Amino acid sequence: MSENNNREQWGSRIGLILAVAGNAVGLGNFLRFPVQAAQNGGGAFMIPYFIFFLILGIPLMWIEWGIGRHGGRHGHGSAPGMFQRLWKNPIAKYFGTLGLFISLVIMIYYTYIESWTLGYSFFSITKMYFGETSFESMKDFLYSYQGRMVGDFSSVWTSYIFLMITFTINFWVLLRGISKGIEKLAKIAMPLLFLFAIILAIRVFTLGTPDPNNPENSVMNGFAFIWNPNFALLENPSVWLAAAGQIFFTLSVGMGTIHAYASYLKPKDDIALSALTTSATNEFAEVILGGSIAIPAAVAFFGVTVTTQIAMGGAFDLGFVSMPLIFRQIPFGEFFGFIWFLLLFFAGITSSVAMGQPVVAFLEEELGITRKKAVGILAIVVFTAVQFVVFFLKYGFLNEMDYWAGTFGLVVFALIETILFMWIYDGEKAWEEMNSGGDIKIPRAFFYIMKYVTPLVLVTVMGWWFINDAYPILVLTGVPVENVPYIWGARILMIVILLGLFLMVRNAWKRKEE
Repeated sequence: MSENNNREQWGSRIGLILAVAGNAVGLGNFLRFPVQAAQNGGGAFMIPYFIFFLILGIPLMWIEWGIGRHGGRHGHGSAPGMFQRLWKNPIAKYFGTLGLFISLVIMIYYTYIESWTLGYSFFSITKMYFGETSFESMKDFLYSYQGRMVGDFSSVWTSYIFLMITFTINFWVLLRGISKGIEKLAKIAMPLLFLFAIILAIRVFTLGTPDPNNPENSVMNGFAFIWNPNFALLENPSVWLAAAGQIFFTLSVGMGTIHAYASYLKPKDDIALSALTTSATNEFAEVILGGSIAIPAAVAFFGVTVTTQIAMGGAFDLGFVSMPLIFRQIPFGEFFGFIWFLLLFFAGITSSVAMGQPVVAFLEEELGITRKKAVGILAIVVFTAVQFVVFFLKYGFLNEMDYWAGTFGLVVFALIETILFMWIYDGEKAWEEMNSGGDIKIPRAFFYIMKYVTPLVLVTVMGWWFINDAYPILVLTGVPVENVPYIWGARILMIVILLGLFLMVRNAWKRKEE
C-alpha cells in the first residue's frame, strides 16, 4: 500500500530514461574513460571493463532502480527512508545518510568543474585561446583561468562568473521539479549531447593524417592506441581496479541519485528494461563516442608518445589542454571547440542536477519542507562549500573531496545497499520487486550474481584498498607540506557535512514519532 499518492511523477517513459541516462552520462564518459583506457593497456583494459559492467554495473543499476521504486511507493525519495523500509532497524536510516552525503559532496565540486566547460565553450567560439601554441602555454591558460597562477587571467573571477551562471541554471532546474525541470532538461540536453558527439566523432574520423611528414600520426593509429590489447597488463591488479572504478564512475551507481529518480515511478512501471536501456545508452556514449574523439584526435596531431604523456596527466590535460590545441589547427575549429565543450556542459549539468535531487527529496518528504525552501537550503550549502573548492583548488581541496566521496564512498555505499537489499531485506523479495511490472524478465543468473558475486567483488575491492592504499592516504604520505592544512580542511568540511546530515536524519525521525 502506498503511503503517499501525491508525489511528483515522470511525465513520460522516454523522459525518465533520458533523465537517468543524463545522470549516468557525464564528464567521465568523454574525459575520464579514454584516459583510463589509455593508461591501463588500451584493449586489455576493456576486458575487465566489460566483465565489471556485467557483474557490477548492470546488477547495481537494477538494485538501485528496485530500491528506489520500492521506497517511492512508500513516500520516500532518498536513501534514509528507503533503507528504513528495507530494514526495520534504527541504524538503517543512518546507512542511508551516506547516499545523501555522497551526492551532496560530489555536487559541490562537480558544479565547479562543470562550469569550466561552459567557460571554455565561450572561449572557443570567441577564439580566446587560439593564440596559445604549446602544451605549456595552454596549460598556463587553464591554470590562470582556475586561479592557480597569474597569466592570461589575472584572477579567478572570470572562472567565478561562469560558476555562478552554472550554479544558477542547476538550481533553477531543481526548483522546477521532476517533470517540468529535470525531465525537460534531459529531453533538450541529451539529444543535443549525442548530436554534438556524433558530429565530433565524424570529424575525428575524417582527420586522417594531418601531417603527411609524420604518417605514424594518424587517426587509425589513435584507435589502435586505445583499443589494441596488451594482455600482459591483465596480470596487474591495478588495471582491474581501474576498470571497476570506471564502471562506478560512468554509471553513477553508489551515490543515491538513481534511487531518487526511480522513486518517482508508478508502482508497476517497468524497471527491468528501463535500467538496461539506461545502461546501454551510457555505454554507447562512453565506449563508442567517448572512445572515438579525444584520444584518436590527440594521436593524429601529436603522436602516440606525446598522447601517452597527455593521458598520464589526467582527464583535465586531455580535455582542456590537448583538445583546444587541436581545435585551433583545424578549419572551423572555433565551432568544433564550442560544441565539444558545450557537449561536456550538457553531460555535466544532467548529472549535477541528479546529485541535488536526493537532498531536496529528503528535505521535502522527511522534514516537511516545501520544494522552494528545500532547493534554497541546498543552494546555500553548495554555494558556501564551493567557495573552498574555488579558492583552495591548487592545494588539492577538490581532489580530496573527489577521492572520499567520488571514489571510496561509491564502493562503500554500493556494498551497503547490495547487502541490505539482497540479504537483509530478502533476495527473493528483492528479485520479485525488480521484475514486477517489467517489460522483460531479468535472467535468473543475475539473481545469483547480485546476491553472491557483486558483494564479493565489492568486498575484494574494499580489501585491496585497505591493504594497499589506506594507511598512506590517511597519513598524507607524499603530499606537499603546504597542501596538508588544506587537505585536512577538506576532510573537516566533509565531516561537518556528514554530521549535519546525521543530525537532520535524526530530527526527521524524531519528528515522525511525535
